[in-house]
Amino acid sequence: PLSLQREAAHYFGYVYFRQVKDSSMRRGYFQKSLVLVSRLPYVNLFQCLLQLIAPEYFDKLEPCLEAVCNEIDQWPPPVPGQTLNLPVMGVVIQVRIPSRVDKPGSSPVKQCNQENLLPAPLVLPSVHELDLFRCFQPVLIHIQMLWELMLLGEPMVVMAPSPTMSSEMVLALTSCLAPLRYCCDFRPYFTIHDSEFKEYTTRTQAPPNIVVGVTNPFFIKTLQHWPHILRVGEPRMSGDLPKQVKVKKLAKLKTLDTKPGIYTSYKTFLHKDKTLIKRLLKGIQRKRPSEVQSALLRRHLLELTQSFIIPLEHYMASLMPLQRAITPWKNPPQIRPFCQEDFMKSLEHAGPQLTCVLKGDWLGLYRRFFKSPNFDGWFRQRHREMTQKLEALHLEAICEA
Repeated sequence: PLSLQREAAHYFGYVYFRQVKDSSMRRGYFQKSLVLVSRLPYVNLFQCLLQLIAPEYFDKLEPCLEAVCNEIDQWPPPVPGQTLNLPVMGVVIQVRIPSRVDKPGSSPVKQCNQENLLPAPLVLPSVHELDLFRCFQPVLIHIQMLWELMLLGEPMVVMAPSPTMSSEMVLALTSCLAPLRYCCDFRPYFTIHDSEFKEYTTRTQAPPNIVVGVTNPFFIKTLQHWPHILRVGEPRMSGDLPKQVKVKKLAKLKTLDTKPGIYTSYKTFLHKDKTLIKRLLKGIQRKRPSEVQSALLRRHLLELTQSFIIPLEHYMASLMPLQRAITPWKNPPQIRPFCQEDFMKSLEHAGPQLTCVLKGDWLGLYRRFFKSPNFDGWFRQRHREMTQKLEALHLEAICEA
């Protein structure tokens, strides 16, 4: 899937941080991190790998890493649709690499392996999916607003009590557009030592299209001019729905001990989905497992994104030249240009209202979406795929001739 392809411009750093009391150290603590760097966004796989390697590494140091690297060098490449058995340090991690043809929202098939894997494999349910329900618990009633902010690529700051929470929230936010690719930048954990610090904190220009996760309260002061700030508190896992954060005016953001909440003046285009919230609340009362709640949430977001994107896909397909216009004696015909007004007219009979019950200003949402990097990224990708298809059909016509 597009959202899981290698990142050409960025690396992901997966971190295992250890802090233990040690009176022989000047600061009274032993503090060290082991970081795994990859171009692949396989959060679960690499975090799981670090949980295995890091404790051993802190005991045995370099020789342990050397042995691990040798094992990882033997791993097969991640082929879409394949279940891989990845041996490391006497454990076999079993994981399936998602494929574009997977039915969205379905859970990966558990394959029975013929080979007799001596240690029972450590089966990961997914290479990349977070526990969405756990991440979004304090903001469930605002899920609609957060989805819109992500769709439109709005600049957003996530302030959390720990790097783990800030990273998870940023990754959960950027993944809630699946199967649409989030085409803006995102920094799961950003610190004042980052090279872009000056650029993000300047007030002379508008903030870039990026989601930034931070833990340092100092950022409340320096990022006050950002249009959307989500402050997450300490997690409280109890039987009832965790206290839902409120939407507050940005002007309220003054002190460093700001209360958890979403600080924004954004008005949503679509109305809230009350039925979803009721179902999730019922799930909490009935002690429904977190995976099931996450699956409900994921399906809801998926259906929402698909309702939004299907009319765009239909209109885009209508710009493809007819098969009979392809002849071996001329250059391949051109894809017709994307006209926003024509698309808007097509929504009357083929709009999201066919697949989505949510009411609201869908037209306004599309108009804003056309200005966002996510539209640009989606359009370029579709255009590239259609051009390749035309070239292939043209070559076929030439071969037949």
